[in-house]
Amino acid sequence: MSKNKLELTWVGKDKRPKLEPRILLEDPSKSYHAKHKVTDRDIFDNKLIFGDNLLALKALEHDYSGKVKCVFIDPPYNTGSAFEHYEDGLEHSIWLGLMQDRLEIIKNLLADDGSLWITIDDHEAHYLKVLCDEIFGRSSFVANILWQKRYSPDARVAISDAHEHLLCYASSPSRFKQARNLLPLDEKQTKQFKNPDDDPRGPWKASDFTAAGYRPNQMYAITLPSGRSVTPSAGRCWRVTKEGFEKFTSENRMYYGPKGDSLPSLKRFLSDMPGMVPWSWWTHSEVGHSQEAKKEGHKLFGADSAFATPKPERLLERVVHLATNPGDLVLDSFAGSGTTGAVAHKMGRKWIMVELGEHCDTHIVPRLKKVVDGEDEGGITKTNNWKGGGGFRYYTLAPSLLEKDRWGNWIVNQQYNPAMLAEAICKLEGFEYEPSDSLWWQHGRSTETDFIYVTTQNLSVEQLEALSEEVGEDRSLLVCCSAFRCKADRLENLTLKKIPKMVLSRCEWGRDDYSLNVKNLPLMELPEEDPEQVSMFDDD
Repeated sequence: MSKNKLELTWVGKDKRPKLEPRILLEDPSKSYHAKHKVTDRDIFDNKLIFGDNLLALKALEHDYSGKVKCVFIDPPYNTGSAFEHYEDGLEHSIWLGLMQDRLEIIKNLLADDGSLWITIDDHEAHYLKVLCDEIFGRSSFVANILWQKRYSPDARVAISDAHEHLLCYASSPSRFKQARNLLPLDEKQTKQFKNPDDDPRGPWKASDFTAAGYRPNQMYAITLPSGRSVTPSAGRCWRVTKEGFEKFTSENRMYYGPKGDSLPSLKRFLSDMPGMVPWSWWTHSEVGHSQEAKKEGHKLFGADSAFATPKPERLLERVVHLATNPGDLVLDSFAGSGTTGAVAHKMGRKWIMVELGEHCDTHIVPRLKKVVDGEDEGGITKTNNWKGGGGFRYYTLAPSLLEKDRWGNWIVNQQYNPAMLAEAICKLEGFEYEPSDSLWWQHGRSTETDFIYVTTQNLSVEQLEALSEEVGEDRSLLVCCSAFRCKADRLENLTLKKIPKMVLSRCEWGRDDYSLNVKNLPLMELPEEDPEQVSMFDDD
C-alpha cells in the first residue's frame, strides 16, 4: 500500500497503454435478426463485437460515454487454473494492471445513474475492491454481494467455498438508489399477508408501531379498544405523532389484535408493497448456482463444449432487473458464452458484448440466434414469457489506422478506404462522424458550426481558398490531408493538419492484443464438481 494514501501499488502500474480508438466494422454475414417483428418493443441494434476487449472498450468510449446503464463483467479470476476458453492464471500485478485499464474506460461509459457489477472470487476480490475504490472513489461503492454458488460443501478441501463476490459500484450511489428497482415479493413473503378482518383493501400484515429513541411529540397514551391505556416501552416512542396516529385510525390502518387488547400495530397492505429492498446475500434458490449454470450450458452447447465456469441466467436476471429498465443499455466486455446478452435480450434491454475467443462464433452467435428465433427454452425464457424477436449486429475491430511501409515509415493502412479513414480521424479528433449528403467536405461535426473534412489529397492554395469560400465566415472546418501548400494559419475559417503526422504520437499503432490471455503460464487441473460424491450434506 502507498504510505501517503490508500491505493494499491504494483510493478508496472504507471506503465499505461496509449490506446488507439478503433472504428467498428460490421460483418453482415454474421449479423442476425428475426424474420418478423414479434412486438413493437423488439430491439435490433444490439452489438456483438469480436476483438480485444480493451480496444473494443476504447472504440465504444467516444459514442457511448455516459450512456451505459449497467455494466456486468465476469473477468478471469486469476486462480492459477487454466480453463478451456480462458488462460486464467495471470501473475498478480499483470492482472491488476489489465483490470485497471478496463475499469477506467468503463467508468467513463457509465450513465449518471449507472452501475458496475463484477463477479470475482476470494483470490483477487479484496485487491479488486481496493482498485475499484481508487478508480471510482470509495463513495461510489454500493455493496459486496455474496452469491451462493454451491448448494452443498466440497469434502475434498479443508474449508469448502460456498460463494463468489459480486462487487457493485455506481456512478452516483444516491442516483442509483433512486433508479434501481425493488425485488418482487416471493411466495413465502406474500403468504405473511392475511385478511382476518375482511378489509376491502385486501391482505395485510401487522407491523410494529413503535420506533427506537425518544421524541417528546411521539410519547402519548393510546387507549385500546379493550379500554386499557398503553404507552411506548422504555427506549422507544410511537412511530408517528398523535395527529398521525389519529389519521391512521380514521383510515382503519390500526390493529390491536383479535381481542382488541394488544399493543398497537400498523396495517401494511400487500397492494401497497412495491417490492423488497435487495440485500447482499443471494442464495442459490433465488438466483441459481454453478450446477444450474452448467446444465444450461450443456443444453445449449452439449456437454463437451460447455464452459467450465458459467453463470446461471437467473443471476444475470437479478442484476439486470435491479439495475435497468426495458430499453436501457447493458454492456459485458467479457462475454464468455453470451449469458449477459441472452438475458438482457429476453428482458427487453439493449446490449453490447465483447469477446475475443473463437467461442464468439462457436458459442455466442448460435446461442443468440436461438434467443432471437425463440428456440432457447432454457434459463429465464419461461419466466419472462420470451417468444423471440429482435436481433444483433456482429462487428470486428478495424485494423490499426497506421502501418509501417517497407522503409519503416508510418503510413495510413492500405486496408482503409476513404470512408473508414474519415470515420477513424473523426474519432481521433473527437468529432461525430456524420457525412453530409449535400456538402462534399462535411465528414463530421463537433458543434453546429464546426466541421471536419478528411482526404488523402495534397491540397493546393487554390483548392484551399475555394474550400474556405464555400465553408463561409460563419463556419469553421478542420481539414485533415496528406499535405497542403500554404501556411497553416493563412485561412481563418480553416485549420490544417497533415495525416498521419497529426496523430503519430497519440497511440500505440499496430498493436492488436491487450487481452487477459497470457501464454506460457503454469497450468493446474480444475477438478470436476460432483455434488453427489463430494458432499456429506445437502442443504438444497
